[in-house]
Formats: sequence, structure tokens, C-alpha cells
Amino acid sequence: MDRFRRRWLAAFLCVAFLVVCASRARAQENYFVTYTHHMEEPGDLEIATKSVTGFPQQGNSFLGNATELEYGVKTWWTTELYLDGQSTFGENTLFTGWRLENRFRPLLQEHWINPVLYFEFEDINAADKSLLEVVGHDGVADFLEPSDRSEKKREAELRLILSSNFKGWNVAENVIAEKNLAGEPWEFGYALAASRPLSLLATGNNCRFCRENFSLGAELYGGLGDRYSFGFSHTSHYLAPSAAFHLPSGPTFTFSPAVGLNHNSHGMLLRFGVSYEIDQIASRFRRNR
Repeated sequence: MDRFRRRWLAAFLCVAFLVVCASRARAQENYFVTYTHHMEEPGDLEIATKSVTGFPQQGNSFLGNATELEYGVKTWWTTELYLDGQSTFGENTLFTGWRLENRFRPLLQEHWINPVLYFEFEDINAADKSLLEVVGHDGVADFLEPSDRSEKKREAELRLILSSNFKGWNVAENVIAEKNLAGEPWEFGYALAASRPLSLLATGNNCRFCRENFSLGAELYGGLGDRYSFGFSHTSHYLAPSAAFHLPSGPTFTFSPAVGLNHNSHGMLLRFGVSYEIDQIASRFRRNR
């Protein structure tokens, strides 16, 4: 069995282990790449940061960051603004652009499978290293060249999000299509994830470190080539266990080490994030007038 097959077998066994060992809990989003059908409540604002650091063997270590402002417009409509930046050790620290994202949920009631339509416009440059998705033939080789913000990348990204809640589990699947509007072909990718908190039952005590405040999960994501070379050839793929800790009436902390599954991938990526939700922010401004 070659190295590629061994890593895919290890990925499958790791996901299976998480499915078997996790205890019952309410569904909670704790993913970095995969989206679920959960939308922001109308009027609520979530402020979050998503960071990723990598250590390519033949290149410089880097830290990519995306600061996120997510607002619930309607029950069926959530919009987000991302501000991206990166720092590459021994090179530079740069603001790399912005992204505007909208998610629409056509079916509001809970179903066995809940679809969401996702549209994003990106105005970033070639130095961006936030790694919010992996598509096409993205790989570690793209991170070996010096960071250069002179090359602009205006891209459109589409996703079909399918997500389900079952006995405390959340399972989500994303199909991704991305196109550079300068005329390059459509690129494709995928993201799969499953998670659940450690307990569905809340304790009666005011407890910060109770089991219901912790969630475990895993993501599997990667590229699927482009319009002219669809498939797994010369693509990169990652398995990423994840953990989240939610402070009651406070922020949520997330952490996810991602392991590359083939030679085109980074050997290891470390992802971490912090998010904080402000309820009914528009009403608060009106009250303060």
C-alpha cells in the first residue's frame, strides 16, 4: 500500500474514531472550512478571527488571518465581510484583501438534509494565505514563492451546502466551485465535517468547564482539479480534527490541527480562532440614541 493510500486510510479511521467516541450533544459549529445550515440570528453580529499557520519544509513559515464580521439580515439570509492579512517570517506582513459572502437558506424548517446556497466575491492578491478553502490544484508549492501583492485576484466562489442534525450530531457536506474572473477556468473542491458537543445535558450549576461547553469534530477537505482536469490528480487534501470551547455569555475558542494527506499538501497546518456574538446590535444602537 503506497503512502497516499495509507494516509487516506488513516483519515478514515480517525473520522470513524471521532464518530464512535463522541458523546451525545447539541450540534455546534466548530469548523474552519466547512459550512453548515446554521444561520446567524436576525439582528445579531458575530465578530471572529480565523488564523492558520504553516511550516513548509522548503519555504518560510507563515501566519494567515481572516477577520470576520457576520450579520444576520433575515432568518434565511446571513451576510459576512472578511478582511484578510498574512505574515511570512523573513519576508513581510501584508493586508491581502477582502471578501463579501452571502448565504441563503431556501427551506427554513428543519429537514433531514438542509440545503444552503453560498455566494462570495473575493478581492484579494496572490500573497493571501488565509486558506479558507482548498480548490483546484492548490498546494504547498504555492507557498514557496516570495509573497507578492502586486498580482490581483478577483474571484467568485459558489458552494452548495448540505447539512443535517441527528441525535446531537451535525454532519455537513460542501461542494465548492471557484473562478478567477480574469478568465481562468472553474476550479472545484470539497469539504466534509462532523461534530457534536461532549454532552447534551446542561448541568444546573454555573459552570465554565462543564462537558456541554466543549465540542469535538473533524473536517476533511481538498481540491478536485478544474474544468479541464477534474479529479484528484495534483491536488491537496487535509484531515483536521477540531475542538471548540464555548464560555457561557462569552467568546468561543476553536483549534484544529490539519494533517496533509499527500505530497502536494502541507505536512501540518495549525488553525485557531476566537469568536464573540453580540445580540441584536441594531436595537442597542437605537436604544442609545
